[in-house]
Amino acid sequence: MTDVQAKLAELEARIEALEGARAPEDPARGFVHYGGEVDFGGEITWNIRYSAAAVLGLPAEARVEVLAALGHPVRQALVRMLLDGPRTGTELADGVGLGSTGQLYHHIRALTAAKIVEQHGRGAYRIPAPKVVPVLVLLTAAADIAELLR
Repeated sequence: MTDVQAKLAELEARIEALEGARAPEDPARGFVHYGGEVDFGGEITWNIRYSAAAVLGLPAEARVEVLAALGHPVRQALVRMLLDGPRTGTELADGVGLGSTGQLYHHIRALTAAKIVEQHGRGAYRIPAPKVVPVLVLLTAAADIAELLR
C-alpha cells in the first residue's frame, strides 16, 4: 500500500467513524431544520437539517450546559449585548448593572464553558459568527415555547 493509499484509507475510516456515530436518518420520525440570514457586524447565513431521531440520540451533557448558561437573566442580557458586537468586560458589567468584575466573570465563565462566548483580544468578549444564528434560534424557540410569539 502506498503512502497516498494509506492516507486515503485512514481518511475513509475517520469519515465512517464520524458518520457511523450518528443515528441513522428515520424519515418516519421526520427532520428538524433551522437557519437564518442575519447581519450582526457582518452577514451570517446558517442552515442546519438533522434527522429528528438523530437529535434525540445526541448526548445530553453539552446541550444541558448550553441551555443552563442561557437560562440566567444576566447571561441573557450579556448575550443580547454581545450580539451587537464585541464588548470589553467593563462595558458588559456596566451594561447589565453588575457591581463587581467577579460577578461578571462568573457569568462569562458559564457562557464560555458552554462555547457561546469567546474571548476576543485582551479583556473583550464576543459571540463567534458561527454561533450567532444558533443562539438566536435558541432564544426564538424559548420565546415560542413560552408562547410569547403568538
